[in-house]
Amino acid sequence: MNDFSEGDRVRIDIPEESDPDHEEYHGKHGRIVEILSDDAGAVTSDPRDSCLYRVTLETGEEADFRWRDLRPPIDGAMDS
Repeated sequence: MNDFSEGDRVRIDIPEESDPDHEEYHGKHGRIVEILSDDAGAVTSDPRDSCLYRVTLETGEEADFRWRDLRPPIDGAMDS
């Protein structure tokens, strides 16, 4: 059910400029440090929505994202 696993490097992809998180997170890279569960999948009828991915960004900030906001990283970003 999970599209990503702990330790995976990811890129935040929030293309909709009207999304309140777009300006702060779109295009940033990080690493998944924890996968949390909630009941959002029951509300949306999509079980993938029940996974919340906690990501440590390159800046050191942590933020939580749904699967739809995550993509594989652009090559060379956050290789360490």
